[in-house]
Amino acid sequence: MKAKYLALLAVPLFSTAVMASNYTGPGAASQITTVAAALEAADDAPVVMQGQIVKRIKGDIYEFKDATGTMKVEIDDEDWPPMTIDDKVTVKLTGEVDRDLMGREVDVEFVEQVK
Repeated sequence: MKAKYLALLAVPLFSTAVMASNYTGPGAASQITTVAAALEAADDAPVVMQGQIVKRIKGDIYEFKDATGTMKVEIDDEDWPPMTIDDKVTVKLTGEVDRDLMGREVDVEFVEQVK
């Protein structure tokens, strides 16, 4: 019985966290839209870029290209769309910058084909 009430109290906490991440007004973090900007961005900065995945480097690491340059992106198997994508297809990648000692890459959450 107590677990039921605890779950009901926790629901508003989770729903406000989701709503806050979609906030675009004053004070919101600006979204990165190009490879050039992503290569300069802070860790965990939100990213939405359009371009082509030009090659697989190894495992779940790929090279992504847009008009401003190229960079590594990490795409887990479960984040790929159900259609076939090659180096000629334009895709939209949504994720966040992952910065470490070796440089920056984008940890991709969603891959969408742009029509």
